[in-house]
Amino acid sequence: MSRFCQLSALLALALPLFTTASPVDLNALLRRQDVDTPQNASLPNVTIYSTGGTIASVGTSNTQTIGYSVGLGVQQLVDAVPEILNIANIDGYQVSNVDSGRINSTILLNLTQLINAELAKETVAGVVITHGTDTLEETAMFLDLTINSTKPVVIVGAMRPATALSADGPLNLLQAVTLATSEVARGRGVMISLNDRIGSALYTTKMHANAPDTFYATEQGQLGFYINQVPYFYYEHALPTGKPFFNISGATDLPHVDILYAHQQANGALVNASYESGAEGIVFAGVGAGGLTPAYSLAAQELYNATGIPMVASHRSPDGFAPISESNGWIIGSGPLNPQKSRVMLQLAIEVGYDNEKIRSLFAGTMPDADA
Repeated sequence: MSRFCQLSALLALALPLFTTASPVDLNALLRRQDVDTPQNASLPNVTIYSTGGTIASVGTSNTQTIGYSVGLGVQQLVDAVPEILNIANIDGYQVSNVDSGRINSTILLNLTQLINAELAKETVAGVVITHGTDTLEETAMFLDLTINSTKPVVIVGAMRPATALSADGPLNLLQAVTLATSEVARGRGVMISLNDRIGSALYTTKMHANAPDTFYATEQGQLGFYINQVPYFYYEHALPTGKPFFNISGATDLPHVDILYAHQQANGALVNASYESGAEGIVFAGVGAGGLTPAYSLAAQELYNATGIPMVASHRSPDGFAPISESNGWIIGSGPLNPQKSRVMLQLAIEVGYDNEKIRSLFAGTMPDADA
């Protein structure tokens, strides 16, 4: 089939599948299976949960790499990589079909409930989540802190749409499914898998807005690399220092937590505006090692004194540490976690009822081990 015909077929398949970020019916998902593939009793079983994103997107030409539209369903993703069926039996569910900027609490809570239930089945080797890259690290962080299993959980995306020349999604998906079947991938928490690299969900972040080689943990390092599509790990099984688990099985929504970006002459009125709009916690993308500009600092301390709302200071630079403050301090340092990961941690801590001192200890626990 010519490239033009392939493109036309993908576009035709995509048209009925555009959806919004409307709430997902968890019970319907549990009853429904959205992939029809042959089964081989000699192969492990992997379940794919599709949420949308670039990996499921199509453009109007094979050179378009921006401005494309989400549309391909999980069946089309699997059909595009028939080699996957030589690696595992695939079940698949369409949880949403949106760009990752529209992922919300409903989708996240459905995902973690579905995945926890799926991994509890003895017959399931691991799961894969396909996701847009823009907020992929936030979903990965959320799942890493709420999934209670040692089985492989892999989140994967793409930087080029399915219709582009040299689209990276098919190979990324093949590698992710391979990783989900790997015994040596067990006990490593949720993993981010793109562009031949395997990273820890707690540390890995998107470092480039456009390039395919974008997900890194530059200080902590990568967990592994694919050689001839086989995952190789640099380290024995290990989890990040101080990584907690939150049981949110009964949650129906997540707390409202905002991120405020620090910069020269930052407007302190934004702090109160955040609280007045319903924020139950605030994270600052601080200057330097979590520093706040004067207007932010004054407004934040006044708000804390009046309300006790938990506030976390992170760093707007890609790497580094925001020092953990003293127990009587009004602001909580994020340690190594960037603002978006700190927001996820704070949301979950508030959801399970942690007070400020317990939240402080939670973030302090993420600091690397030191020889005291």
